[in-house]
Amino acid sequence: MIRPGPANHIIDVPGIKVGHAHDKKAITGVTVVLPEHPAVSAVECRGGAPCTRETELLRPENLVEHVHALVLSGGSVQGLETACGVSDWLKEQKRGFPVGGDQVVPIVPAACIFDLNNGGDKSGTGSKEYHQMGIQAVSSAGRDPGLGNLGAGTGAKAGRLKGGVGSVSLVDDDGRMVGALTISNPFGSVTLPDRPEFWAWPFERNREFGGLPAPNPEKSLPLNYDHDPTFQEVTNTTLMVVALNVDLTRSQALRVAIMAQDGLARAIRPSHCPNDGDTLFVICTGEKEHPPGDTAGLLKLGMMAADCVARSIPRGVYEAESLGRWPSYRDFHKLNKI
Repeated sequence: MIRPGPANHIIDVPGIKVGHAHDKKAITGVTVVLPEHPAVSAVECRGGAPCTRETELLRPENLVEHVHALVLSGGSVQGLETACGVSDWLKEQKRGFPVGGDQVVPIVPAACIFDLNNGGDKSGTGSKEYHQMGIQAVSSAGRDPGLGNLGAGTGAKAGRLKGGVGSVSLVDDDGRMVGALTISNPFGSVTLPDRPEFWAWPFERNREFGGLPAPNPEKSLPLNYDHDPTFQEVTNTTLMVVALNVDLTRSQALRVAIMAQDGLARAIRPSHCPNDGDTLFVICTGEKEHPPGDTAGLLKLGMMAADCVARSIPRGVYEAESLGRWPSYRDFHKLNKI
């Protein structure tokens, strides 16, 4: 049996902490996924407009085996400075890739969303402020299962709705845990055309994003190909982290990342657009052994990861509150939170 973990959040994965920092006036922020120990990682980017740092080094043929933190940020290019703040904090803690003597270089891959046109006052928010937000987020990292308008989700939007931080988890009978954390900021829509049901409704667990009945199968959907101008922003991006408590190689982690990206396509229409920077990181804490040659086990982990991503995206939208230019899902559809 596969079921959600105790918190139904990425923090269910042992050894994973999450920290957030944000500026509600500027409507932007940063989220840090912090492993307690260096962790194997992989990345898969399918968006046409990524804003990233240190992703090339995660390729399986390259030298560095482990990362020390993953950073998801608002602010577009300036938001990449948050990773420098995280790196500075980690270096002070002597956490990083050893380069001789007592010197270390923290490995901190990062990706950013575009949140510059959301109604926030960013006149006083530059590289220095994002650097400080990075320090604040990583230094406060813990096991608080926050959702919605916090961290990098503060300035996010999903189609015409307010986006946010979403997170879920799954665990099987062997104790293999998979958790996903997403920043839902896509060009596409997370709901059916002119309806409140989420595209990902078949994957919902325990009414985690509202528990609406299934759509009427006898009523055809108006699958229009022209989008309402109210949500045709020029740049967007959904960011995703999938954490596993399994000891995978980087090649195996990359395969899980490739499979997990399908979860985004189940939750957003259209997805992986030219003006999205959709980027997914996998991070493995290595608590559970993965037997050599266990292809069936790897396949199962990839399925769990894809399902977690599909659920996490609408959960972030469901939990978000109206802010700036964007109404929340519940305000827009006049629904009460359960």
